[in-house]
Amino acid sequence: MLGVKESLGRRGVLGMCAALAVTLFAEPVLAQRAEPCIGASWEMTGPLANTGASLRIAVETALDQINAAGGVLGKPVRLVIYDDVGEPARAVDNARRIGERDNCVIMMGGGRTPNAIALREPLAEMGLPWMGVISAGTTVIEHQNGKNEWMFRISMKDRWVTCYLIDQAKRRSASGRIGMVYEGTAWGQGAVPDLEAAAKSAGVTLVAKETWNLGDQDMSAQMIRLRDAGVDTIILWAVDRKSANMLRSMDRIGYRPRIVSAWGLTTAFAKAVGPLAEGVMVAGTFNWNGPLSPKAQAAFDAMKAKFPDRIHSTTDLEVPSGMANAWDATFVIAEGLKVAGDYDRVKLRDALYRVTYDGIVATYNPAFVRGDQEKMDAILPTAYKLPAFNDGVLKPIEATPYDLRN
Repeated sequence: MLGVKESLGRRGVLGMCAALAVTLFAEPVLAQRAEPCIGASWEMTGPLANTGASLRIAVETALDQINAAGGVLGKPVRLVIYDDVGEPARAVDNARRIGERDNCVIMMGGGRTPNAIALREPLAEMGLPWMGVISAGTTVIEHQNGKNEWMFRISMKDRWVTCYLIDQAKRRSASGRIGMVYEGTAWGQGAVPDLEAAAKSAGVTLVAKETWNLGDQDMSAQMIRLRDAGVDTIILWAVDRKSANMLRSMDRIGYRPRIVSAWGLTTAFAKAVGPLAEGVMVAGTFNWNGPLSPKAQAAFDAMKAKFPDRIHSTTDLEVPSGMANAWDATFVIAEGLKVAGDYDRVKLRDALYRVTYDGIVATYNPAFVRGDQEKMDAILPTAYKLPAFNDGVLKPIEATPYDLRN
């Protein structure tokens, strides 16, 4: 264990996306008094260790500000981190430690959708609220049985992201021949039906779909099939390391389509492939490498001051959207505890539906809507952005040559 511690209306989401079923919640369980701690299961070692490290920077710094102002309900809030190494079974073990041994009032999730999906039943059994800040799989929040009571998210939702990326790809494809590439994980595979539904709704035909297994190193065969199918724009659903191998395979066969990606790509991707990352667009909720609001500038300044060895400029924020989401999520949790008036899990869960907070990503008013799983996601698609890699930096697209207005 590492002991360490929009106003957006809620009357609709995207016109092109179908509304989801409304689900009523079960009666609350008995009160669950808890400790003033946020428990986290993040990938601190392993292929996506930069994700866990980035979330730690954001949450620790936010808690410093909260605690310096007197804490919450007169108590300092601490962060307790466990390393899940990117493995679902480990994430479940960590949740048990957080909920049963540490008795934290809430758990915060990390980057991997399979891990989050594995937590659905354990969290419900323990009555432990969970706040996701990166993992975007639709079924993390929208449970197939319609009975999600404990899992909230301040992040993207893949079903909404697919609508957004289909629109962006359609506007950028010269031929209208759009394909999909996805990793063979629960995250990648889970996005396929969402993307197919979004494409059908938008009148787009996906002319090809390709995937790979996590152990694959060479994706040349898949890229040749996409090239021969005339795909000029790819919608990508994969994380850094495998996406880097894909770009290298493309380079070997001289294939250079436009790429619009879900947010599995971080700055580590650009560091791995160098100039090959140029022009790759990545959906996100926030970009630090452009004009910042006073609140966002203050957040960056605080993170830089606390972690001077890791952060020298905004380009050092390796998981930009995730860090901004985690920042907002920490303050939303604090506001929820204030509304609850107690360190009690049931009261906190119920209070989250009444929280309003003006964050750096969005204005949460309210943060969540009770009785509708769809709106247990706090960031609506109207807040989504499409930064692009330019000169090795993920920049706001309007500051790059890849903005459609340029």
